[in-house]
Amino acid sequence: MRRAGKRPGVRGVHDAGGGRMSAVPDVLRQLTVVFTEFEGRLEQTPLIRRLTRGRFTLADYHAFLIGLRQQVKDGALWMSRAASNIDEDHLELRSLLMRHAVTEHRDFRLLEADFTASGGALADIQGAEKNIGSEALSAWMFHEASKPNPFGLLGAMWIIEGLGSIKAAEWGALVRQRLDLPDHAVRFLLYHGENDAEHIKEFEQMLGMVLPDEAVAARIVKTARVTARLYALQLEEMAG
Repeated sequence: MRRAGKRPGVRGVHDAGGGRMSAVPDVLRQLTVVFTEFEGRLEQTPLIRRLTRGRFTLADYHAFLIGLRQQVKDGALWMSRAASNIDEDHLELRSLLMRHAVTEHRDFRLLEADFTASGGALADIQGAEKNIGSEALSAWMFHEASKPNPFGLLGAMWIIEGLGSIKAAEWGALVRQRLDLPDHAVRFLLYHGENDAEHIKEFEQMLGMVLPDEAVAARIVKTARVTARLYALQLEEMAG
């Protein structure tokens, strides 16, 4: 991966014409590298290893839903906070983030429904505490969202929405197969496997609203990298 400050596409954004067009693909290339490393890290977590190797249990699935509920519930909140800290020069980005938060602010209810449909008690998922990885991820996201013009959080969205679009449907199908569950017990994963692909389409548009800017580009990539590490920690701490 190129080091910050050594990205030709971003460094050249002050060239006459084409600056924005060269900056966005350059950042996307760097984010793709971060996401590929993230995928590899996820595959090594105990829960996902059991899922992909056929040793996944119902207790594992319930631990996964409990842990994920915390992060999903916080997601709309940090996006709303981030939108509130975006200045009037970037009103369109603010509007996009607000619409995104509204779209997802009830998604944690799908996780609860999957939990009960697979035999869990609603009180168990609603009353569960965050694991240490979820705590760290939540603290990081809200810290970043509280900054003026927190454009770095686009990197966090790339990781989280990318995970949904690339892995959610695959994981949902495996869970359904391993545990012999009906579709309505894995709705969250199956739904996000389709829905997050649409969200990713908005991402390049968002990048174009804040680039070209070397500092912003570097912050987006750094935020993606930190978010990936903390998300993996969240999964590592999920125990069935």
